Amino acid sequence: MKLFQNYPLQDITTFHAKVFAKYYTVFSSVEFLKQILSSPEVKSMPFIILGGGSNVLFTGDFNGVIIRNAIEGIEVVKEDEGYVFIKASAGEKWHDVVLYCVNRNYGGIENLSLIPGTAGAGPIQNIGAYGVELKDVLQEVEAINIRTLEIRKFSNAECKFGYRDSIFKEKEKGNYIILSVTLKLNKNPKVNISYGTLSKELEGMGIILPTIKDVSNAVIKIRSGKLPDPEKLGNAGSFFKNPLIPKTQFEKIKEANATIASFPATEGYTKLAAGWLIEQCGWKGKRIGDAGVHKDQALVLVNYGNATGKEIYDLSSQIINSVKEKFGVELEREVNIF
Repeated sequence: MKLFQNYPLQDITTFHAKVFAKYYTVFSSVEFLKQILSSPEVKSMPFIILGGGSNVLFTGDFNGVIIRNAIEGIEVVKEDEGYVFIKASAGEKWHDVVLYCVNRNYGGIENLSLIPGTAGAGPIQNIGAYGVELKDVLQEVEAINIRTLEIRKFSNAECKFGYRDSIFKEKEKGNYIILSVTLKLNKNPKVNISYGTLSKELEGMGIILPTIKDVSNAVIKIRSGKLPDPEKLGNAGSFFKNPLIPKTQFEKIKEANATIASFPATEGYTKLAAGWLIEQCGWKGKRIGDAGVHKDQALVLVNYGNATGKEIYDLSSQIINSVKEKFGVELEREVNIF
């Protein structure tokens, strides 16, 4: 095992903040991962498993070990007349998994096109977009226990999925490293274009009866148009979750804000568009030094070049406070903070 000391994280995290890890290493097999987890260095200090680095913000140097998951591979493990089961290794880029399936007409994850990060990160926060969540198609998660090194398989139910939530963020947080995900996809797909923005985009493209390829292309076009490329402008995509509030609270807010953006949610609750709330508080396009809110999408915080992680975090705190003050709604960060 090779440990790199005082390793810069600027190029392996999408915020591109100038921070360093005390140690850094990479694994590309389960056997190598077991060696890393058994090493004295890793046992004696904190460590973080990093995938694509697209959902993290370091507010300062990390006094521990960054372990990069580079296990790759996509394969069909089972199929019948109606469904195909795809196993994707945790280190695979999520968008590559989507394209693999879309190009073979395996339906179910086309709405999740162009979401940054790796396949292994997907179940942790139950990634979702345009009316679809990973839990809708996830069959199984394979993971290794950090302490015992035993490999366990979690069923969909055992993952305890919620809105941007799972057992890996709650009860089992810090206990497992995800090795692979298995997805159950439809060989005779039916597209989901219930999300208004998506149906309008397809209509604008002149597509009446869309295929999953059409849906994927439309999602890519939408996301590319409103989300900045992290290679050109540091960001982690949506920084905040869309808040869920009781319907009674929503009705009171709506009385004073007739144009409030909202979506259907679980019974008794309404999901608000966090971007709309932030924009109403005057943050869209605002910049404080090199930390800012994107000019086209208020949900996205950006690094214009030399912002520190703490400056970006402090900006997010100001946004949370202003939304709470104006609407009585407390935003929750979607990005993991270290």
